[in-house]
Amino acid sequence: MKLVKFVSRRSEAAGYLGSSSLLYFLFLAEPALAGALVGQDETITNGYPVESWTLAQFSTLNVNGAETLDVFVSESTLNASGATTGRVTGSVGSTINLSDTTVIGGNAPSALRLDNSTATINGSTIVGDRLGLSAARDVTSTTGSTVTATDSTITGATGGARASAYSTMAFSNSTVEGTGATSFGISLLGGSAFASNGTRIIGGQNGVTLGLESGVSVGNQLELDRSSVEGKNGSAIVVDYSGSSAPVTRIDVLNGSTLTGSNGTILEVKGAADVATNVGLSDLTGNVQVSDNSVAALTFTQGSLTGDITADAGSTATVALQQGSQLTGIMTNVATVGIDAQSGWTMTGDSQVGNLALNGGTVRMGADNAFYRLNVENLSGNGLFAIGTDFTTNQTDFINVTGTATGNHQLLIAASGNELVGSSGQPVQVVQTAGGDAVFSLANTGGEVEFGAFTYGLQKGDTGDWFLDPTARGVSPSTRAVMALFNTAVTVWYGEQASLRSRMGELRFNPEKSGAWIRAYGNKYNVSDSYGAGYRQAQQGFSLGADAPLPLGDGQWLLGVMAGHSTSDLDLHYGTSGTIKSYYLGTYLTWMDETSGYYVDSTLKLNRFRNEAKVGMSDGQRSKGDYDNNGLGGSVEVGRHIKLDDGYFIEPFTQWSAVAIQGKDYHLDNGLQAEGDRTYSLLGKAGMTVGRDMQLNNGATVQPYVRAAWAHEFSKNNEVKVNNNVFNNDLSGSRAELGAGIAVNLSQRWQAHAEVEYMNGKGIEMPLGGTVGLQFKW
Repeated sequence: MKLVKFVSRRSEAAGYLGSSSLLYFLFLAEPALAGALVGQDETITNGYPVESWTLAQFSTLNVNGAETLDVFVSESTLNASGATTGRVTGSVGSTINLSDTTVIGGNAPSALRLDNSTATINGSTIVGDRLGLSAARDVTSTTGSTVTATDSTITGATGGARASAYSTMAFSNSTVEGTGATSFGISLLGGSAFASNGTRIIGGQNGVTLGLESGVSVGNQLELDRSSVEGKNGSAIVVDYSGSSAPVTRIDVLNGSTLTGSNGTILEVKGAADVATNVGLSDLTGNVQVSDNSVAALTFTQGSLTGDITADAGSTATVALQQGSQLTGIMTNVATVGIDAQSGWTMTGDSQVGNLALNGGTVRMGADNAFYRLNVENLSGNGLFAIGTDFTTNQTDFINVTGTATGNHQLLIAASGNELVGSSGQPVQVVQTAGGDAVFSLANTGGEVEFGAFTYGLQKGDTGDWFLDPTARGVSPSTRAVMALFNTAVTVWYGEQASLRSRMGELRFNPEKSGAWIRAYGNKYNVSDSYGAGYRQAQQGFSLGADAPLPLGDGQWLLGVMAGHSTSDLDLHYGTSGTIKSYYLGTYLTWMDETSGYYVDSTLKLNRFRNEAKVGMSDGQRSKGDYDNNGLGGSVEVGRHIKLDDGYFIEPFTQWSAVAIQGKDYHLDNGLQAEGDRTYSLLGKAGMTVGRDMQLNNGATVQPYVRAAWAHEFSKNNEVKVNNNVFNNDLSGSRAELGAGIAVNLSQRWQAHAEVEYMNGKGIEMPLGGTVGLQFKW
């Protein structure tokens, strides 16, 4: 090998290495220790003298585990593995391959500079006191340099890496960082950068800057795929054309990539720049600012932004939310906003947009206790606006369309358990349109919005205004839930009581003996009321007891005690439900005369009710409340068991029942206050049972029967106050009852019973009720 010794004091700023690069090093350098290859190949290893190298005319230098000073490569190839070098410069189509290598650029303008060359960097570290990596071009060329870096770290005090027009850089699982206070992570001047697989781009000031190379009209491309950009003392990304005109710069933020700006700005577009940004499958936090007559088109595809978008006068910003994208923040002077059916915008303050096109999209106008104004020039499509309003303070979110409004739009207005102040509520305007044929309606359940005890509808005015009218009202779901809970305790009590009446057939088997019994029962009720769609009630429970004969006077006396539990589930429609758990203790006294057939059956029962309500409010939110109360009731039934031929019998009877349920004050967690007076019920009933006693060959007795009765509820005035509004739980009315069952005397000790029932009357129907039981005598 031929060695030429010289020292270069010229930096890379001297220019680009062409075919005459050897002459460049010979005539523009001072003597020092160096190695030069001209059309030659050389391999150096550990222990080789530390010196600078120049390569020209298709030479190749392999540095395997060795250390060198600066390396200048022109039309040649440098392969470095496990090496340490000074700055590396490649030009005129050179190829630089660095593997597990450290490049220390010192005070050179770039630690690694490429001019119309290619570099492949793997597992290496490049450090510069000024710029870490420069991918550049000959000023006369329309092609640049290409860099591929994997598992590497590239740093520089001025900036991590820079790409000129037509140049491309690709980073995978790497760190590119500017360490100086005013540095950038990556700078693109009409170039392209691709970051993937966890690459971190960090700037001491701004993370990535995108501008234009002087005299060249070429846009930039930045793609982040599972990577991050951070500006430690500025914005994450800054696009600045400095007033020049150039094609669109494209920025893609994909697959969980993040942007962080210490000043709260993740994208700053200025200097008449033109940017198209696509956010896909990434959740970003920070603001977007568009200024200086710039243009920014922001498209979110399964992505999100929590931050504000602001365009100053003369600049243009557009936003598209699609495929489940979400934006949370303020939009100011945004020219066009499009939101598809799976996407939404949540406002955090007053906003102003030009054209708002909703293709099934949703606009949420903030929290329930904050009220915002949305100014729109033109509104089109079909969408949903989730808004809040307060009758008591006349505050409301407000949609103001200054131009033309078209399409069909829904308003989902936040419901509340709080009431209007007296009758002073005035109509509250929520929408104003200057023109167009847009139609607005309430998306709330039932087409009404709930405030306290009542619901209110949406009205259209004569001048393009839409408002809520407090004079047109219905009863709210919360009120109906409260009413149902206070009302249902009575039906719960009677459902439990029915299982006691059905045991009369068994009592006539071996009445002289003591015994114990158990009953399981279930009932379904359909209840209508004057205030809404009513409710369905499903009850299930059990009773158990024991009794013994008393040796008193004529006939047979029987004294017993009982206990039980039942659970009643309420379905009030539209997502509103309730549960009543009842626990009870009681006693009963029965007198039967075998000769005459007369009997008297009396009961006394004390209940403890645990009441819970879950209310589906008109805006889709849920509220709940619970309370405990007690009930005391009793019944007396008088009848006669008349025996006929062939085992048949009839049993006319009358029964009177009364119950009082403790009143209670409680509230739902939506603010609704409920005050229930004591609930009373007085039920009179007259009916007849027809049946037959049949003896079986095995000695058992079977008693099938049917029963019909007419009942009337006399209680009318059971008041409930909801937010001081009085409602009457009127339970009165008549009803018909039908039943069929069978009692079986299995032996001297065991008896069994089963019965089904149907009941229908004013305001209530029991389509099905059933009881099964077993008794043991000793």
